[in-house]
Amino acid sequence: MATIRILLSLVTFILPLVIANKSNAQNWPQFRGPGGNAFSADTNIPSGWDNSKNMIWKCDLPGKGSSSPIVWKNNIFITCFINQESGIERSLLCIDKNSGKVVWKAVVKPDSQDDPYSGYLTQHGYASSTPVTDGESIFVFFGKAGVLAFDFSGKEIWRKSVGNKSGNRKWGSASSPILHKDMVIINASEESRAVIALNKKTGTEVWKAQGDKIELSYSTPFIFNSSPEKQVIVLPVPGETWAINPDNGKLAWFAETPLHGNVSPTVTSKDDLIFCFGGFPQTKAIAIKAQGKGDLSANIIWTSTDSSYVPSPIVFREHLYWVSDRGLAYCAEAATGKVIYKERLPVKSSGGVARPVYASMILVNDKLIAVTRQDGTFVLKAGPSFQLISHNKISDETDFNASPAVSEGKLFLRSDKCLYCIGNP
Repeated sequence: MATIRILLSLVTFILPLVIANKSNAQNWPQFRGPGGNAFSADTNIPSGWDNSKNMIWKCDLPGKGSSSPIVWKNNIFITCFINQESGIERSLLCIDKNSGKVVWKAVVKPDSQDDPYSGYLTQHGYASSTPVTDGESIFVFFGKAGVLAFDFSGKEIWRKSVGNKSGNRKWGSASSPILHKDMVIINASEESRAVIALNKKTGTEVWKAQGDKIELSYSTPFIFNSSPEKQVIVLPVPGETWAINPDNGKLAWFAETPLHGNVSPTVTSKDDLIFCFGGFPQTKAIAIKAQGKGDLSANIIWTSTDSSYVPSPIVFREHLYWVSDRGLAYCAEAATGKVIYKERLPVKSSGGVARPVYASMILVNDKLIAVTRQDGTFVLKAGPSFQLISHNKISDETDFNASPAVSEGKLFLRSDKCLYCIGNP
C-alpha cells in the first residue's frame, strides 16, 4: 500500500508538469513566449535552413512590422502596418500554423494622429508591439490607435485609448502587452507616461501608474515571482527600475540604476536576481537582488558596460546570453556579471541609426537562435564556450526585426515581407 501511495503521489506531481510542458510546446502566447522567458523545450527544431531546405511554408504579409508572431494551437497571430497618404492602416492577421494560409485579417483604419514616419521610427514602424492571447481573445497594442481585443474569428470585442501624447523623440510605441489574471497590462510610455491595467473582458481601466520617467521606457513589462504568494511587474525606466503591484498599480519597490536615456530591453530573472539591460548613449547591464521593500538601490550586486541597446537577454542555468544590437554574442556569469565570452558575429553594419540586430534571442532546448536584420539567423550552442552551430540565410531583401516564435517543432521567422515556417519535413 505504501508503494501505491508513493506512485500516486508521483503521478499527482508529474502529470501537471507533463501537461504544462505539452501546452507550452504548443503555445507561444506572448512576446518571448510563455512567461516572457524566451524559452522552449522543443527538441525538433532543425539547426539549418534556407529558402528550400527545411522551409515548410512562407506567407506573404500585407504590411511591415517589428512585432513577433504568437501561436495558440493551430493559429498564428501577427500585426502589420501600411503607411498611406490617408494615415497608418494597421491590421491583425490569423494564419493557419500548418498551411501558412491567411484565415482572416482584421483592419484598424486610421483614426488618430500618429507621429510622422521619419527618423528612428522608420526603423521599426507602427506595428512593433507583439500581441498576447489567453486562448479566448487576442489583445493588440497599436499606440495612439489604442488597445484592442479580438475574438478568434477576428471580430473586434472592444477598443480603449491609452493616450495620444508623443515622446520628445517621436519614436512611437514598442512595448508589448502582457496578461495578469483578468487584466491586460500596457506600458503606454509614449501615449500617457503610464503603465495601465485594463479589464480583459471589457477594456475598462482597472488602475493606472503614472510617472514622467516612463517616457523613454520601451521595455515590455515582466511578471516576476518574488515569492510563491507574491508577484510584481518589473519595468526598467531611465535611471530606475520599478516593481509594481499587479493587482493595484502601487509601487512595491524601486532601485536607482545607471541605465539612463532610453531603455528598451525586457528584463529577465533567475531566482531572486533581476537583470536589466539598456540605456543611452552608453548601454549598461545590472543585477538587482529583489528582496525587500522601498528603496532597493543598495541591492544592485553588479554592474557592467557589456550590454545591449534593444535586444533582450536570456538566462539559462548559471549564465546570461545575449546578442547586442551591434552583433556581439555574449555569455556572462549571472551571479557576477563576469563575461565568459564575447564574439563578433559576421554581420554588416547597416549604417546611420540602423543597427544590424533588433530582435531578441530565444532558447530552444539547448540552442540559442539569434535573428539579424539582413544577415540571416545564427544558431549557437547554449554553454559557457562559444560554439556557432549554423548560419542560415533566407533570400529576402527586407528587414527581419521580429523575435522568433516556436510551436510543436516549427520555428517562425518574420520579415517585413513574409512569415516563414521552418521545420523538419
